[in-house]
Amino acid sequence: MSNPRRTLASFLPTLQNRDEFFEQLAREQHLGRYLAHLCLLLSGLLLFYGAVMGSNTGILQALTAGVKLPVLFFVSLLICFPAFYIVQFILGSTMKIGQMAATMLSGFVLTAAIMVSFTPIVIFFVLTGGNYHFMQLLHVAIFIVAGLFGMRAVLDALRFSCEQKGIYPKTGVVVFRFWVVILAFVGIQLAWNLRPFLAHKDEPYALFRNYEGNFYTAVIYSISKLTEPTPPTPHAPGGPVWLGPDSTAVAK
Repeated sequence: MSNPRRTLASFLPTLQNRDEFFEQLAREQHLGRYLAHLCLLLSGLLLFYGAVMGSNTGILQALTAGVKLPVLFFVSLLICFPAFYIVQFILGSTMKIGQMAATMLSGFVLTAAIMVSFTPIVIFFVLTGGNYHFMQLLHVAIFIVAGLFGMRAVLDALRFSCEQKGIYPKTGVVVFRFWVVILAFVGIQLAWNLRPFLAHKDEPYALFRNYEGNFYTAVIYSISKLTEPTPPTPHAPGGPVWLGPDSTAVAK
């Protein structure tokens, strides 16, 4: 039996010792310890990424985004998890609620870990003046990529429970794919209600803001702002502009 006193790195079960982690979940070994560690690790990773996410407009926005991001993930899971667990139970799953919760959290931890791995890229664009619309699309892309890897890890865990241990129904693996779509829509709507995570540099700090439209129109608008041509600098009528001795624009 492996030592329950593990290093921080080994608490990333979807990155290291994946089969061992799935095996211990199936046997309910160290389940309470795993749940506590997964929650703490997920909170820390999301707090860090959220702080980096909001850092383009100051420390206050960074701290706010750092708190909001764990809230977003945990509340989304809390809203969607009961329906998923009950459906799986009806389909014949014998996984206990703690086993299922640890399985879901392991996927979320992998998602958050991949998001954190992108923070050097995010910081680079923050320091080099990436505009609001570009940064918004960058974070959306990171969320999508990380989420795909995280949910794939959960799918692998459910298949292991189905094929190796026989405690999970094969139909449940298919149902999980539909549940992920529902989870994504819930998370997107909740994120829209918790905004801003990322703010314009010229806007004053606000804990929450009311924006028109929805998440999808905001993404489309950001894409259009990045692709539209930059308008030419206007000149004063009457001829070309030159800078006078007092550095003011004067028309010839």
